[in-house]
Amino acid sequence: MRRTYFGEFEEVVLLMVAILDGQAYGVTISQEIEQHTGRLVTFGTVHNTLVRMEEKGFVKSELGGVTTERGGRRKRFFSVTALCSRALQDIQQMRRELWQLIPPRSLTLSGL
Repeated sequence: MRRTYFGEFEEVVLLMVAILDGQAYGVTISQEIEQHTGRLVTFGTVHNTLVRMEEKGFVKSELGGVTTERGGRRKRFFSVTALCSRALQDIQQMRRELWQLIPPRSLTLSGL
């Protein structure tokens, strides 16, 4: 089976969708990425990534109910698909294996 590769930002977004477990929408994903990584991302960047990942079958979305806090607009909630879960697990395993191959002194911080 061919391995799936994501860009770094795509992987972060997909991990956040999985972490939020059914409560992921553009704003929460942006906020959580900033909180956990310190990285500022715009809603539009996250939205475009989600649309692209949905077209490829890695996430699915559904509209939530109408809320007064959003002026009657509905939120689009995202969740990961089985294809995405498998791809993320494969990536995690590959990275774990690569990290284990690094000689112990190879990443020392001497000289900084």
